[in-house]
Amino acid sequence: MREVKFDTLVSTVRDLCMDANYYIPDDVRQKIIEFRDKEESEVARNILDIILKNHEVSANEKMPICQDTGFAVFFIEMGEDVRITGGGFEEAIYEGVRQGYREGYLRKSIVDDPLFERKNTKDNTPPIIHLRLVPGDKIKIVFAPKGGGSE
Repeated sequence: MREVKFDTLVSTVRDLCMDANYYIPDDVRQKIIEFRDKEESEVARNILDIILKNHEVSANEKMPICQDTGFAVFFIEMGEDVRITGGGFEEAIYEGVRQGYREGYLRKSIVDDPLFERKNTKDNTPPIIHLRLVPGDKIKIVFAPKGGGSE
């Protein structure tokens, strides 16, 4: 049985929330550069340059790439031989989201009851958690800030 501290899970989730909103993955950035260099249209090249400049500013200034920092969506594979100590698994995810969106100055736009009251939780919870239990003693967390425009 592998023990993972509650605080370790919280800080990991916090960092994922901020990093995913500040940085474009290297492979994606390289593809943008590749397509910009192949692009024949000057307008399209300029747009791709603006995207790259936006990423540069975002990464250097620790500001979100996009103002719509979205729903906090997690895809988690948790080993059956993992035990969270010092607190619960779900609460660690919630607290990590709270900290990440607060400390990262990310827009908090999630409502608690989307049908009736539509009251903003002011901490971007609740997150959407897709959890898969798998054999083993590891935890794999993928975070995707899903902008509301896609809904």
